[in-house]
Amino acid sequence: MKKLSIYQMTTCAIMAALMCILGPMSVPIGVVPVSFTNLVIYIAVILLGTKLSTISYLMYLLLGVVGLPVFSGYQGGLPKLSGPTGGYLIGFILMAIVCGIFYEKSKGHSLITGVGMILGTVIAYAFGTVWFVLMMQCEVAYALTVCVFPFIPFDLIKIVIAIFLGKTVKAALVKAGLAG
Repeated sequence: MKKLSIYQMTTCAIMAALMCILGPMSVPIGVVPVSFTNLVIYIAVILLGTKLSTISYLMYLLLGVVGLPVFSGYQGGLPKLSGPTGGYLIGFILMAIVCGIFYEKSKGHSLITGVGMILGTVIAYAFGTVWFVLMMQCEVAYALTVCVFPFIPFDLIKIVIAIFLGKTVKAALVKAGLAG
């Protein structure tokens, strides 16, 4: 495996820090709050690509697992990860990978990137919902009602924002000679 450059390590750390800042800020709408973590993941994919955005998310996840209050609602620790909504946190790993692959393969084409982000989000929903059903011993219909359906509009808005903001920031970084 090729060593990461100082620039790559720094950008991963910055995106992980942004996740730590925005991730806890959530809007409670039921059992599962609306989190801004996936918004930052979407932006990280555009700015960093698949590998580095996934690494930055894993850094964030590890910080949360060791107890820093970086998860939604300013919570942290292994109980949050192993709880009913922990599957969504794990599903975000797959989401970052899928979103990144679509972004890189499309060479940043907005529509294809958006499709990849939707697909990645669906995968995260699926993983998290299965986890929720198993942990709560509930019906899939209930899990979808409390964990997925209310979040679809918010996540679609986050995808649009991330594509616009991510491309704008990336263009500025390229212009400044800070990204390629």
